[in-house]
Amino acid sequence: MIRRLLFLLALLMPGAAMAQATHIVPEMVAEGPVAPGGTVDVAIVMHTGQGWHGYWKNPGAAGLPLTVEWTLPAGARLDPLRFPVPQKLLVAGLVNYVYEHDYALLTRLHVPAGASGTAALSGKASWLACTDKICVPERAEISLSVPVGPGAPTQQARFDQFRRALPRPLAAPARFALQGGALKLAIPLPASVSVAEPYFFPADQDVIDYAAPQPVAREGDLLVVTLTRADGAATPTALGGVLALGDGRGLEVAAVPGPVPDLAPTSTDARAILPALLGALAGGILLNLMPCVFPILALKGVHLARAGGDERAARREALAYAGGAIVGTGALGAALLAIRAGGSAAGWAFQLQDPRTTILLLLLASAITLNLLRAYELPVLGGSQAPAGSFGTGLLAAFVATPCAGPFLGAALGSALALPAVASVPVFAALGFGLALPFVALAFVPALRNRLPRPGPWMARLQRFLALPMAASAAACLWLLYRQGGTRALLVGLAATLLLALVLLLAGARQRSGKRSAPLALGGAVAAALAAALLVPPRAAPSSELDGAEPWSEARVASHLAKGEPVFAYFTADWCLTCKVNEAGAIDRQAVRDAFAAHGVKVVAGDWTNGDPAIGRFLEARGRAGVPLYLWYVPGRPPEELPQLLTPAMLTSRAQALPESR
Repeated sequence: MIRRLLFLLALLMPGAAMAQATHIVPEMVAEGPVAPGGTVDVAIVMHTGQGWHGYWKNPGAAGLPLTVEWTLPAGARLDPLRFPVPQKLLVAGLVNYVYEHDYALLTRLHVPAGASGTAALSGKASWLACTDKICVPERAEISLSVPVGPGAPTQQARFDQFRRALPRPLAAPARFALQGGALKLAIPLPASVSVAEPYFFPADQDVIDYAAPQPVAREGDLLVVTLTRADGAATPTALGGVLALGDGRGLEVAAVPGPVPDLAPTSTDARAILPALLGALAGGILLNLMPCVFPILALKGVHLARAGGDERAARREALAYAGGAIVGTGALGAALLAIRAGGSAAGWAFQLQDPRTTILLLLLASAITLNLLRAYELPVLGGSQAPAGSFGTGLLAAFVATPCAGPFLGAALGSALALPAVASVPVFAALGFGLALPFVALAFVPALRNRLPRPGPWMARLQRFLALPMAASAAACLWLLYRQGGTRALLVGLAATLLLALVLLLAGARQRSGKRSAPLALGGAVAAALAAALLVPPRAAPSSELDGAEPWSEARVASHLAKGEPVFAYFTADWCLTCKVNEAGAIDRQAVRDAFAAHGVKVVAGDWTNGDPAIGRFLEARGRAGVPLYLWYVPGRPPEELPQLLTPAMLTSRAQALPESR
């Protein structure tokens, strides 16, 4: 505390002359009018100057948050201010919890039933604005007149953005315990939720040592954070705060005393990285058996057999191939980490979520198929032993391997995503090395290379046979295109494939007659890819993750009820452990599906993973702070809110109480 006061005094002393300037400007705004006896959200938007920052409700080791002395109309009240997810800032050796950009604090205005005209709000606001060198205490008179009466929200889109910045409340309570002088905080979080750089911001001051590291361990659906207690701090009776997930997202945590398992912190030492590296290596080796990769490996083996016994050339080619595969998977892994750091819950083969990438993979698989059928020669696969060609083949193998999955890959890549980036990229590179390892072994182990059959007619027969799995990969790309963009995407893919095939057949004819074919083949391939990329429709909106469920909207529910159809609506999020338990144990069960189908129950699902503002408003209207929420609608009756812990019997019994559908 003394160090904090000395720090603030040191910053404030040179700033006294600047106290007249306002470096963070507050603005009050309401989402719309408020009905008598109703509520409306109100925001204090803090417009922050370049290089300045304001503070969270717990400012950390130094600082002061915004405080307001309100003057309100008779009978009106305001809820406590709600702060967005903060960020950590180190200044002069002190860790502060701040906002280095514009931010909005939300509250809710309640007016009495007899209110009319306008509700005039005013307050005396004070806060601390700082840079890394100076702090200035600032204050302002803020006011707002809110119309009282009916009317639609006028600032809904803006407030939706404000609400997205707030931490999401966790439905299941967290637990904490004192272990070995440290506070261990156990937070229920599904293993599928990516956590880039987790950090726990405590809501109360002087509970933890702000500068101490926060080791994190994960096991299954539990995340455990180790917190160093502040000097002289008593053991808290409750522990609240925000768990930042590292990309602007955050979860509001309320922890109660309880048992916490002793888990080893996730770290970047060999014990944490080695299992992921070995899993990725084994997964890469097994990927060679997949239909999208095996033809390429087999072609490289055939190429070695055809080349004879030049050991040095074989090793150069193998190293170049391995380099291409390692660079390819490493680059894909780095791109995946960058996308996830930007807030997207992407996974391996993330690029295939874009139909344009699927088109490119389709054309590559089709070109390789035609090469295997000897319609033309593709130098990068079957030409000379130049290292550049082998490096390109390794890159190609890494790219076409992404749609395939195999044993060990899921656990290894999942572990990689839980590690820091400096440890994650080597795991993806190990996948590429595993992909290249069989070919490297053939090149570097003479006994294996000597077991290759002598060149002969069998090579042509093998190539034609290998065309079958590669053609199957192309067909899988067409199916994926149809799933992503419907009939139009499928037709674009077929047309692009036919155009490419025609160009390559013409190029093959020129090759066989001794004429140059590379410009024709390259130009035709580029033209087909560009035309397809321009014409393919964008990815269709994803459907609900539960088969048979429709995306939620109030209009959709009302439409079903107007037709006399009962509705089961559930609201979920990827980071909600209770939601996932209920979905696996109660909702997504065959007995429940059969009962719903027999009695005509429609299922709608609302996904709040990314803070859909429409769902957020609906939850607030229901008086709920978060998910899960389960509603049972029967035409002509008020909706029934089901318990947060479901059983199949709860759903089947309600469905069976309805008349059977015709």
